[in-house]
Amino acid sequence: MSQPPAMPASAKALFIAAEVRRRIIGREWRQGDRIPDEAALAITFGVARATVNKALQLLAEEGLLERRRRAGTRVAVDPARKAVLTVPIVREQIEAAGFPYGHRIIASRRSPLPAAIARRMGLTAGLTALHLREVHYAGNRPWQLEDRWINPRAVPDIEAVDFRQLNSNEWLVRNAPYIRATMDVSAANADRREARLLDIRQGQALLIVNRTTFNDIGPITSVRLAFQPGHVMVAD
Repeated sequence: MSQPPAMPASAKALFIAAEVRRRIIGREWRQGDRIPDEAALAITFGVARATVNKALQLLAEEGLLERRRRAGTRVAVDPARKAVLTVPIVREQIEAAGFPYGHRIIASRRSPLPAAIARRMGLTAGLTALHLREVHYAGNRPWQLEDRWINPRAVPDIEAVDFRQLNSNEWLVRNAPYIRATMDVSAANADRREARLLDIRQGQALLIVNRTTFNDIGPITSVRLAFQPGHVMVAD
C-alpha cells in the first residue's frame, strides 16, 4: 500500500477514509469483519494514529463501521441502513406488522436505461442495466410494488444473484453499501398495471417514493416504490 501524498492531517484522514470505504464496498472487508487496529493502519498508511482515528470516526458516523472500546472496529452489519438516509428492509417491515412475507418477480431483464432513469442515476441514456419489477406481499395481500434499475458496473456481484430466492431490496442493503442517496416522495394515481399488481382500483391514489443510491464507483440502483393506498411512511 503506497503512503498518502504529503498533505495536511485532515486531508490524510479523508484519504484513509476513502481507502477503507473502498475496501468495504469492494468486499475485501465484509460485514461483521474486524478491521486492523489503529496502530496497524497507522503503519500501513504512514501517518499518526490520531489521523487514523479521525478517518475511522468519519466512517463510523456514515454507518459503515462499528467502534467499541476493547472490542475493536468492525464493518457494520447492514451498513447502509445506518446512514443518514435509511433504506429499510421491506421483509422486516412486513414481519414487524405481524404478516408473513412473500415476494414475486414480475420481470427481470437487461434493458437500455430510459432517459428519465439515466438522469436520476447520472448515467448515459441507453446504457444497459438490470431492470427488475417485484411485488412484496403481506400474507396474500400486495404491500409494495417495486420498479428497480441496477447498475452492474457498481455492483459486479449482481450477475450471480437469484432474486427469486432473496428480494433485491434486501440483497442490496446487505451487499452494496452506499455512501450517498437521493429520494423524493410524491403521489400518483394507479395506472392499469399498478392497479392489477396491487389488487386495487385503477385511479386510486398511491404514495410513490423514488430513491437512488451511490457508491464510490457510481450509481448502484434507482427504484420507484408504489405503496398500497393509505400507506403511511414513518421516519425513524
